[in-house]
Amino acid sequence: MIFEKVKAQIVELLQVKPELVTPESDFINDLNADSLDIAQMLLTMEGIFGIEFDEDEIKTLKTVDDVVKYIERTKK
Repeated sequence: MIFEKVKAQIVELLQVKPELVTPESDFINDLNADSLDIAQMLLTMEGIFGIEFDEDEIKTLKTVDDVVKYIERTKK
């Protein structure tokens, strides 16, 4: 399941408790990530899922669910 893989990476990279990472979690407001954290996370996700995040779309990725849905769309 994509969500579980994404969640595991977020927990590891951002050093947050797993229960804090839900589909609705906002990277900045809920998980205290900064832009560097988010960039590092997205680079890791690209390697794991074999995709590339579109630079224009990166700005729209605010929540965990945004990233999961992007991966689901792009991976097809």
